Amino acid sequence: MKILITGGAGFIASHLADACIDAGYEVVIVDNFRTGYRHNLNPRAKFYELDICDPKLHEIFALEQPDIVDHHAAQISVPLSIEDPLTDAEINVKGLINILQASVEHKVKKLIYISSGGAIYGEATEYPTSENYPPKPLSIYAINKMVGEHYLYFYAHQYDLDYTVLRYANVYGPRQVSHGEAGVVSIFVEKLLKDQTPTLNCYPDEPDGMIRDYVFVKDVVRANLMAFDKGSGKAFNIGTCIPTTTRALYDEIAAQMGKSILPKIAQARKGDLKRSLLKIDKARIELGWEPTYSLKQGISQVIEYFNNM
Repeated sequence: MKILITGGAGFIASHLADACIDAGYEVVIVDNFRTGYRHNLNPRAKFYELDICDPKLHEIFALEQPDIVDHHAAQISVPLSIEDPLTDAEINVKGLINILQASVEHKVKKLIYISSGGAIYGEATEYPTSENYPPKPLSIYAINKMVGEHYLYFYAHQYDLDYTVLRYANVYGPRQVSHGEAGVVSIFVEKLLKDQTPTLNCYPDEPDGMIRDYVFVKDVVRANLMAFDKGSGKAFNIGTCIPTTTRALYDEIAAQMGKSILPKIAQARKGDLKRSLLKIDKARIELGWEPTYSLKQGISQVIEYFNNM
């Protein structure tokens, strides 16, 4: 079976490409290196350097005839989406439509769409938040991820294109770049390795920072592989359902690194949610998936990765 992975030079999708190849799948990667890196590419994957908005994408689909498309390519920064909404829409909406059109035209069997459980629910009153909670996005990034899910529903109804949506919590792990909210683990590790003072963003009434659901990249990859043949037409939260404040995260990282540097406190950024925690019962029951890495174990692997760079 052939898997086409968009964004396969990036953090999460490069791990996915490795796992697919190890599992015996034929892998094709499309990436434009906007946020991905050539050194992340698996040499056993076939690679095309191309923007997902480019009409030439259809030529790749025609040539490769993928069975499954796993769509990770995206603009991922919440603050940037607010500062530059047109670019976010260009990548996260127009790019998706281009992929959907190519998938229909070339008879792709299934599309895995990466959405954001850490953003689309907004400041949810249901806590932890299940997939049944009506999204109330508070950023352009979250709006466009939700719009993407609506496009999938239309293409399934109109063209019978099978799909599964994975709504990620805050994913962390080796290869993560140190920018954006999702990169906070890498930011802290890189700063402490240089004995620099990291910044802890928080709201005035919550000095320990925002509450987040941190899920390790290798657990996320397993969810993708399980979704290849399960979860048709449904959305699944992929997280841990374990709340962690930014300060607790920092303290764990600092303790493992043997650092006693106190973080600098700064105000929350535009689009920052006060809390986000995902209920994962649906993924456990219908996909047979649940996280296996603790925060301590995952952070240990991130520190080891940066130490070996």
